[in-house]
Amino acid sequence: MPQSKQNPNSSQGRPDVLAAINAKAGGGHAEELAAHITREFAKHGLRAVVHLAAGGEDMIATARRAVRDKVAIVAVGGGDGSVNAVASTLIADPQCESALGVLPLGTLNHFAKDLSIPLVLEDAIANIATGRRIRVDSGEVNGVPFINNSSLGLYPDIVREREKQQARLGRGKWLAFSWAAMGALRRYPFLRVRMRVEGQDHWRRTPFVFIGNNEYLMSGLDIGKRSTLMDGKLSLYVCHRTGRLGLLRLAVNALLGRLREAHDFDALTATEILIETHKKRLRVATDGEVTIMQTPLRYRIRPASLEVIVPPLEQAAAAPEEQPGMLAKLWGDD
Repeated sequence: MPQSKQNPNSSQGRPDVLAAINAKAGGGHAEELAAHITREFAKHGLRAVVHLAAGGEDMIATARRAVRDKVAIVAVGGGDGSVNAVASTLIADPQCESALGVLPLGTLNHFAKDLSIPLVLEDAIANIATGRRIRVDSGEVNGVPFINNSSLGLYPDIVREREKQQARLGRGKWLAFSWAAMGALRRYPFLRVRMRVEGQDHWRRTPFVFIGNNEYLMSGLDIGKRSTLMDGKLSLYVCHRTGRLGLLRLAVNALLGRLREAHDFDALTATEILIETHKKRLRVATDGEVTIMQTPLRYRIRPASLEVIVPPLEQAAAAPEEQPGMLAKLWGDD
């Protein structure tokens, strides 16, 4: 298993930054990538220890070690799944004094984009060294945190089948995802759910339920973007009475920025959401990771639960818009 470049408890003292990097990043050149990141932090006067993590559990263990040792900055390099793994560790510790730094090394990088964090590695490192610290919200379902979104129905089924195809057939992520999506659309399973939102019950028969950490914009070219992660609320999106053709119409409305006009699509906001179904256990996706949870599902917002380093205000305002659509948001990112 790859080891840390340096020991945080070595004679050199506590590092300024402990970076947990997905060992699969760097196109097979992870060691060179780790050395490059260490040098880039040094240019800004920061001593960084880079750990090449073999998987999610390894990343979590590294983050826990950093929080325990009171390292000022815990950086994470990878996609949204990796970012969520480390962020969840920081959120879970009420005594945490570490701020999260994001090195966007994934495919979609939703969290970084919504916070205007630079997508070029060197610029992201500069942001960690010179940026400002803010506290952002996170979501939670049955005690499991998420920083982007959680979903039920089609998407968790697709991810489960994608992982099977990757393991069994050796297919790449996106090819496996495409085949898994086609299979899920052929089966097209429905969920019968009761959702309690702000004291009101909503009964739906739906192929998917999507819950976001804060509100996703639903109109025009900004669709799928979050303008803030500090509004203290969850967003709920669910389609109903929708067959395959209806789902296609929904996709077209999403691409055209007209989701709110769709008659078979609900968009609500709340601080807590209770979802019940006749199933005792349900597959639930949180930032692209799928787990099986006991029902009912209890969602809540956790205001200002995560400290993260973002660009200065003037730099964030000048950042170019580069946002994926809502359908891409549903794909997740490892």
